[in-house]
Amino acid sequence: MELFEYTATELSRMIVKHEVSSEEIVQCFLKRIESVNHHINAAVQIFAEDALLAAREADSIRHPSKPLHGIPFTAKDVFEVAGKISSAGIMERKDFRPAETAIAVKRLIDAGGILLAKSNCPPGGAGGESDNPVYGRTLNPFKLSRTPGGSSGGEAALVSARASSLGLGSDSGGSLRFPAHCCGVYSFKPTTGRVPNIGAYEHLGGLTDPRTQIGTIARSVEDLELAYGILAGPDPRDTGTFPVPVTSSASATTKLEQMGSNGKGLRVLYFGSDNDLHPTLETIKAVNKVAELLRSLPYMQLLSEGAPPYCPKKSLDITQRYWQSSDLSGLDRDKLITDWDCFRTSLALEFQKWDIVVGPVCATPAPEHGTVTAATWGSTFQYTLAYSLLGCPCLVVPAGMSPEGLPIGVQLAAAPWNEDILLAIGLMLQQYLGTGPIPSLLKP
Repeated sequence: MELFEYTATELSRMIVKHEVSSEEIVQCFLKRIESVNHHINAAVQIFAEDALLAAREADSIRHPSKPLHGIPFTAKDVFEVAGKISSAGIMERKDFRPAETAIAVKRLIDAGGILLAKSNCPPGGAGGESDNPVYGRTLNPFKLSRTPGGSSGGEAALVSARASSLGLGSDSGGSLRFPAHCCGVYSFKPTTGRVPNIGAYEHLGGLTDPRTQIGTIARSVEDLELAYGILAGPDPRDTGTFPVPVTSSASATTKLEQMGSNGKGLRVLYFGSDNDLHPTLETIKAVNKVAELLRSLPYMQLLSEGAPPYCPKKSLDITQRYWQSSDLSGLDRDKLITDWDCFRTSLALEFQKWDIVVGPVCATPAPEHGTVTAATWGSTFQYTLAYSLLGCPCLVVPAGMSPEGLPIGVQLAAAPWNEDILLAIGLMLQQYLGTGPIPSLLKP
């Protein structure tokens, strides 16, 4: 196997055992980017010299102790990196070089990670397609005529094409989840307030947008949990973060097993459709496949098929009004906040009944380029918006393929601050789902 075929966690173990050097890994991924990027246009700034220098420094440490020691990662172009062009896909910022590095990027670097490249996104990191006037359009590695999604589409495309072992992105309404679905990889959006947003492009909402959260894209749940443990935690400069303890998937599994032995195990609701959109047959099959895998868990108490625990029209309406909030009058803005509060309360009460809710990410596989516009954002993100309004943690797993060879993701959501349960379930699912399908760029 080539080194780029291993997950970040596997590569980390190999470095610790001195089976491979960080420099060899970085060189391999740089060559991989060079071989695939002219097809998919996903990496927009590549830091080859800096990455190789950092790798050599990592290799000089005989007993590595940092969790990401010597492991390369990539970051969405909305994240600022000191001294490096950070345009966020906006022409007016095409030469902008910030003085400081985003907190999330710095945390990964301080944990031993090596920033390999920055990836493409829509202008300002807002949109369903990764296309902008600075760098152009990113293509889906499974089918170049399809979008890799947005707004973290560049990250999903790189990870899917095995040109990055770990991708840092952000999600306000589905911007990690939709690209993961389009590109056949895993993604994890923690609870809103887990990770500081400082240093991400301000138009993402920054501290003022209670939906925005930084998360990751990878080819394994182990990698997602590894990064989550590094990224999570408050920062005194970000008053939107909270000092809620972070617990591991292992502790959650133990807790679930104890609950199961007492007859009070996991309660899961799943649905293939919201009775509004009409998902493809393969999408519904993918959801059912995940549900059946969950049915086999020894600590499962209740697995029930039903309607979504929210009204999709309400979540869409509230989000659309939020997008237009700068144009709203005082009374209309007050009504938006009231409606949002009522929606959050109703969904939070539903999560008193269910530990996990399983459903589609999108009704269709990756759309054709140019079809995910502002007019269609609602239908594109209809299955993801509700959980952003409450700030739920969400996990996307690759669980199916369409007849035309495009991947299909399934979304799992939990109540805020229950990331450990999601990750525990995700690790079980990965045993059966693997590390995602191989895109056509890797096939003979």
